[in-house]
Amino acid sequence: MKHVVVVGGGPAGAHAAEKMATAGLRVTLLDEKLAWEKPCGGGITYKAYHQYPYLLNNNAPKKFVTETYLAAPKTERVRMELNQPLLIYSRQDLNGLLLRRAGEAGAQIEKTRVLAMNRREKGWDIRTKHGAIDADFCILAAGARNTMRDMGTAYTPEDTMFALGYYIPSDQMHIDIQFFDRFEGYIWVFPRCGHLSAGICGKGVSAQALRQRLETYLTEQGIKWKGAQFYAHMLPALESRSWRNNRVSGDGWLAVGDAAGLVDPITGEGLYYAVRSGDLASQVVLNEAHAPDAKPAAYKSVIDKDFTRDLYLAALISRRMYMGRFLWESVPTRMVQFVKRSPRFRALMQDLFAGTQSYEGLRERLWSNLNGTLQEVIMSFFFRRIVPEV
Repeated sequence: MKHVVVVGGGPAGAHAAEKMATAGLRVTLLDEKLAWEKPCGGGITYKAYHQYPYLLNNNAPKKFVTETYLAAPKTERVRMELNQPLLIYSRQDLNGLLLRRAGEAGAQIEKTRVLAMNRREKGWDIRTKHGAIDADFCILAAGARNTMRDMGTAYTPEDTMFALGYYIPSDQMHIDIQFFDRFEGYIWVFPRCGHLSAGICGKGVSAQALRQRLETYLTEQGIKWKGAQFYAHMLPALESRSWRNNRVSGDGWLAVGDAAGLVDPITGEGLYYAVRSGDLASQVVLNEAHAPDAKPAAYKSVIDKDFTRDLYLAALISRRMYMGRFLWESVPTRMVQFVKRSPRFRALMQDLFAGTQSYEGLRERLWSNLNGTLQEVIMSFFFRRIVPEV
């Protein structure tokens, strides 16, 4: 394999390009926008920067956030200290960091739009706004709005959520998370460098209804949103049935990041899975033990073993968590109450924020911590209602 083209310059594509170029492969990265400010996200969990230390050890502007406030209907707002800081970048700064690393590793980076990709017997003819490119293999990192309809996740409306909000010229040192009764989503207020990102994500609700709910919340909190820059974006949020047949690879190509639907259906967190899938895809491409026609199956196998089983379980849990009820109140309300009253539950939530607690391990952890008190028994029963056996 002589030449790999990466279509898309977000974290998944840039990280894959860097790893392959570092190994000596000829790599061309194509992206219409390159580094630009994206609406949501920018939060790097401890799991991500512990596994990829360059996400922490760099000169790019970032916020170190160590506390969050959780709120839900019919209960008090609760402060939760984070055991491990959450790093929050602007997406322009984060994408710029990863693209610079790819370029310094030797990847050729071109700002152009891909118009068409035609499969040859042993390669690709790729047509862009600036000409044609021949490639032996392709990494698809074109995001959730991927226009290559025969490659990457085949989204249905049920497999997505909307995220929208405002860039607000203000500052704070903590994160706010607001849950609602019978609403599959949440509101966030993240401090970024130079502004707040205040937004909402949700499934099964119109963009107009989401925006109205967010603006009502911001007004009630005294956050001045009028005149602030508005944004809107689509996020992957695959249903459980969609994970079983998710199209992540095919003849001559591997999909990474949002183009492969690799986002936590509960939290909407995708940056770790973007970088991790880019890493795993590069390993498969570079592994000469896999023939080119065997690489798609090898990639699917390795990401299944690494994290997609956990994302499938998150999809099973998501609706129960957001829409369910427990002891006559909504599940989010009971969760916030448990954070306040149960040190064990608070520790579990801290690990979920850090990314170190898998969904698959929730049951085992709760049972191992069971100490016979009424509070712990209730908490265990609560999670057995929410977390299914698989």
